Amino acid sequence: MKLTVVIPAYNEEDRIVGTLRQTLAYLGGRPYAAEVLVVSDGSTDATGEVVESFAPPPGVSLQLLEYHPNRGKGYAVRYGMRRAQGEVVLFMDADYSVPMEEVEKGRALLEEGFDIAIASRTMAGSRIEARQNFFRELSARIYTLVQIAYLGIPYRDTQCGFKLFTRHAARRLFPLQRLDSVIFDPEVLWLAKRHGLTVAEFPVHWTHVGDSRIQYDSLRKSLFVFQELFRIRGLHR
Repeated sequence: MKLTVVIPAYNEEDRIVGTLRQTLAYLGGRPYAAEVLVVSDGSTDATGEVVESFAPPPGVSLQLLEYHPNRGKGYAVRYGMRRAQGEVVLFMDADYSVPMEEVEKGRALLEEGFDIAIASRTMAGSRIEARQNFFRELSARIYTLVQIAYLGIPYRDTQCGFKLFTRHAARRLFPLQRLDSVIFDPEVLWLAKRHGLTVAEFPVHWTHVGDSRIQYDSLRKSLFVFQELFRIRGLHR
């Protein structure tokens, strides 16, 4: 198995259709075997039934992983990454904000010898088709500055949901991950730094998709993000 694609999904019966259609079509045209693991994170809609209705092309396997109740994106990604069989393991968002063909940029970096390759919307060469609203972008900038100062990791876009790991890196890092929330990304990258794993960034084609399952529409939710961030060091003493 050359590539595993992990897709965390919570009540994605609508958007998962297009995401799987495009992902499976792309992988079906590749000269390597691949598997797609959709992790239904306590979905209460028909996400599971929709996934199981797809017939993958030759050379590609599709599996639904499902549990209840909802545990959070970090938990869902960890659940899938720990069950991946590919030499390279990618996790991507269910809204298909990053097209599947961007995986080749990350694979090329891993073949150069990096352990991890992460998509970054801030890099020169990135193409942003639709932007988030001003408040969300401003909040992201503030969060990034705090994250860099607190964790000492230099990445200016840890929250883009398109990251690749060698099998060795995935099996080393994800059993150590503790956060179940959306702030698991900087935790994993901080753990990579602690364990001497190398990380490369690559520019990405990204489109903002509305109706996000993760909303920061209140002060309480925004503060929660920082509370989670400041838990990371304590969780790994």
